[in-house]
Parts: sequence; C-alpha cells; structure tokens
Amino acid sequence: MNNLPTVILPRPDVIVLDIEGTTSSTWFVHDTLYPYSRERFGSWLREHSDHPDVARASAQIMQEGEMGAHVNVDTLVDQLEEWLDNDEKRTPLKTLQGLIWADGFNRGDLTSHFFDDSIPAIRRWHEEGIDLKIFSSGSVNAQTAWFGNSPEGDLLPMFTGHFDTENAGPKKLASSYATIREAIGVPADKLLFFSDLVEELDGAREDGWATVGVRREGDQHYDRGVGEHPEISSFDQVVWG
Repeated sequence: MNNLPTVILPRPDVIVLDIEGTTSSTWFVHDTLYPYSRERFGSWLREHSDHPDVARASAQIMQEGEMGAHVNVDTLVDQLEEWLDNDEKRTPLKTLQGLIWADGFNRGDLTSHFFDDSIPAIRRWHEEGIDLKIFSSGSVNAQTAWFGNSPEGDLLPMFTGHFDTENAGPKKLASSYATIREAIGVPADKLLFFSDLVEELDGAREDGWATVGVRREGDQHYDRGVGEHPEISSFDQVVWG
C-alpha cells in the first residue's frame, strides 16, 4: 500500500478493466508492440491469407479504406500504417495486431508490461470474489496474449470475459457499455469500469456504470485528466465501503 488518498466505493459485482494507461503503460504499447506489428503486416497478410480472421480483416480494410474489391497487399499495408500513425482504433488493424502479437508472445519475443500495483490488485479482487473482465480497443486475441504472458505468468484464469471494439463496439459510446452490460447480465450500478480516458469513462457512466479514472503520471493521457470521475494514480487507493 501507499500513502495516496483513498477512494471509497461500493463493492462491485464486476470490474471491467481497460489496459493501456490503466493496468499498463501506453508507451510500452507504442514503443514496443506497435513497431513489432508494423514490421510484420505484409508477411502476415501474404502468409496467412487463408486464416479466417486475416481474410475478414483484409475485407474490412478495403471497406473502411474505401478501396476497390481487388487491391494488392502493399496497398493494405499502407492503409494499416496510416491508421497506426494516426493511432486510430480500427477493428481490422486491432485484429491483425492481436494475431501478430499473440504469435510474438508465443515465440517468446514479447512479454507484457504492467504497472507495479496492477497485478496485486487483480489478484486481490479475484480473491475477494469479484468477477473480472477486460474491455480494450486491442482485440480479444491481443488481450489473451497480453494477460497470458505477464511478468508473473498467466493471469487469464482470473478473468471471465474479454470485450473489444468488434464484439462490443467503440469504447467511447454508451451503447458499447450497454452491450457489455447485457452480455454480463448484471445491473449497471454493480459494474465498475477503470480507464485513463475521460471519453470512455463518460460512455460507461452514461449507461449507469460506476467509474474510476486512472491517471498515471508520465503516461500518454495524464495531462487530459479524467473529468468529474473519481481519480486514482494507483489501484491501491481503491477501498470498498
């Protein structure tokens, strides 16, 4: 524990966690994972074209990029790199990144990053019987690779659900949180969402969720603040009351 002020909240039935900026550094994702995927977009599209997820992502790139029905791999890669440069949370980009990162984790090329307080908090909440789930712009494949290859080993057994922009919707829309709430089958006031982005917190609150804004000093969105949401810089500050 630390000497930071506590934030007292009703004990939730379910905690839904964002990843980047919340449990883990956005800079690790940008500086390590993004370049890793960028170097492999072309080879994955060429060598795994018969994989259903790759085929679906390729079709989505053509649709979202307003391309013709017949384009070459280099054109698809150019579109992916443009989205990556602009940090756009496009579903086909996240699908391909998730596949590439999962392969990298399996090969031992990658190990995920977590802030020092994140894994102890996850373990603590799991031991308390709170249901834990993830909602990230990263694909479900990326999430399972991330939590399955932490510095402390496989954390996946502590999670019961994974949501992304494909199975839930954009992270800034209240409708996405309604989709998750309906899938979980728990009233909104029993759901607690942690994120570093105020627009995501606003979306969850609009659907009736409890929310906590996570501000990690030095991380990408620190200076933007978390609006009117309860604010923490460490999960150690959260106390059930």
